[in-house]
Amino acid sequence: MSAESPAPASSRTRWRRIRRSPITHVVAAFLVLALTQLFFVKPFQVPSESMSPTLETGDRILANRIALVGSDPAAGDVIVFSRPAAWRTDLAPRGTLRTAVGWVGDIVGFGPSNLDALVKRVIGEPGTSVRCCTDDGRVEVDGVALDEGYVRTDLSFTPGQLDCDSTPASSRCFGPVTVPDDSYLVMGDNRANSSDSVIGCRGAPAVEECARFVPRSDVIGEVALILWPPDRAFAPLR
Repeated sequence: MSAESPAPASSRTRWRRIRRSPITHVVAAFLVLALTQLFFVKPFQVPSESMSPTLETGDRILANRIALVGSDPAAGDVIVFSRPAAWRTDLAPRGTLRTAVGWVGDIVGFGPSNLDALVKRVIGEPGTSVRCCTDDGRVEVDGVALDEGYVRTDLSFTPGQLDCDSTPASSRCFGPVTVPDDSYLVMGDNRANSSDSVIGCRGAPAVEECARFVPRSDVIGEVALILWPPDRAFAPLR
């Protein structure tokens, strides 16, 4: 019996070495990061100025996945979503190296990413009718004008001169359009420079097919807060 006793001790030593290995620690860290971002929260970088001044280009934000477990986005929420097929243009193909680097970036939450994600504000929930503009130039949802204090830069609109009844009509005008089931109408806070749900509808006759929506399945999470830069961290999103 005593001749066989070193085997368990040798096995314990081997497992102890594996646990203490730097490679094991790196793998464990990657797994924790991957699981955290898959189920709980995920950091993103704001890709454009379409949400300015609420979110600026390059801001690091945290998307809360848990907020949408068992519930759906609500009007006014700022969401991160995968670019829907209807929003896609011809994107440059990714090489093997860029894809590999993007895979690492997706796991750690920083650096290049393979995920083509956008950030906008929910304006219309499923089944709602959205139009612009009221007599004073505001967006209207189901007949109720929105008070959008977060919009600082909008398209030109002057009642009686350049509005929805003038020729040409103000490019701020669109709709009404009805949001399909399980989809959302989203817009950027920087209305004068936002490629959003109604970019194809502005200043044109009311045609339902002009709008493009975000399917519920493409929504990644609700923006919880700004992580970086420090002077903008935790700034309000509404």
